[in-house]
Amino acid sequence: MAEGSVSEVETSFQKFAVHGDSKATGKEMNGKNFVKLCKDCHIIDGKSVTSTDVDIVFSKVKEKSARVITFEQFNLALTELAPKRFKGKSTEEALEKLYALVVGRGPSNAGVTKVAKAAAVDRLTDTTKYTGSHKERFDDSGKGKGKAGREDAADASGYVSSYKGSGTYDEKVKEA
Repeated sequence: MAEGSVSEVETSFQKFAVHGDSKATGKEMNGKNFVKLCKDCHIIDGKSVTSTDVDIVFSKVKEKSARVITFEQFNLALTELAPKRFKGKSTEEALEKLYALVVGRGPSNAGVTKVAKAAAVDRLTDTTKYTGSHKERFDDSGKGKGKAGREDAADASGYVSSYKGSGTYDEKVKEA
């Protein structure tokens, strides 16, 4: 096997090792991510290699008390899975084909929940159709005014808290 492909396989290993785990370093991979790698890279084909086979191989190559595998153990696992996946090929040839499946792959996010854009949602969020006090919360472009649109700002311009009409005192004195 070419030296370049080992580093490429290791790059894929690291991408899957850190998938979904913010604390992961990329040096070790847990069982869940190993199964994900096998699924995403089509090592699991549902016929000759199933997720159960992958779990068994993972348990076999990891340390007794460990819950993760290193890259070396990952290579052992692939060596074990290769003849199962590519029956009738030599071990080296099967491993070569298996590495080819892994190289350049990263975790795919197939089936990730999409944002639903239904007509009902559009209708409910169309600010032009708002009436009453809700209408005041948006400017002409439909952008929210923030806090200014939600509260009546208190006029604290008078002498005391409830005094309304700043600047009218002098006029009242002249009238008297």
